[in-house]
Amino acid sequence: MNPLFHSTSETTVLPLAAVIVVFLITWAVSFNSFDVQEKARNILITTAPKAKCGLSRVCPPDHFAFYIVSGAANVVGPKICFEGKIIMSTVKNNVGSGLNIVVVNEKLGDVETIAYLNMKIGNADDILAYLKNIYPGMIVLVASFDDVTAKMTDEMREVFVGMGSTLITSVKRRDNWVFAGRAGRDNKSLFEKQAANDESTNVYGDWPEAVELSGCYPRNLTDGKVS
Repeated sequence: MNPLFHSTSETTVLPLAAVIVVFLITWAVSFNSFDVQEKARNILITTAPKAKCGLSRVCPPDHFAFYIVSGAANVVGPKICFEGKIIMSTVKNNVGSGLNIVVVNEKLGDVETIAYLNMKIGNADDILAYLKNIYPGMIVLVASFDDVTAKMTDEMREVFVGMGSTLITSVKRRDNWVFAGRAGRDNKSLFEKQAANDESTNVYGDWPEAVELSGCYPRNLTDGKVS
């Protein structure tokens, strides 16, 4: 065998084999790296917190997400969403004319009670008793539907003032009103809206436009201050 030919063959084959090995190693590393990145991306997509109740942002861990919309005239019922769940709505068939109320535990976020208080034909004493029996500290979400004033008394209004409402004293016949407050704290609530019944501006004939309210409500109070 010609030594020169043998030598030339070895110097050609060995680098080719090395290139193949390097290629395979590089491909394996790249493939595994891509696989790891893809898994990490999927984990991030899966575990990334999502905004609740249609909010544009995610609430801080010590806050609850909520969304409230009043009824529209006496036709479309109100809706109350809390922490991503629709609690009251026409679809759920648990709303009615008057005050629609969701009471939530301020620490755990558990829904304690839901109720609609018929402010046209309901018993005023029973309505007042229900409002006064809401345990101090509970978060209270309220949406009006149709009219809330026929059975409304000054004492009932004072109960809502004690929850932080500043508008309830001015709510008139067929006004729309939404509110989120805390029972028995007397701190002014930042979450409240009212649409006045005014013939010149009403959207639905004898009723004003529906009003919406959403935000992040602080989880609990400690010594009268938000924790």
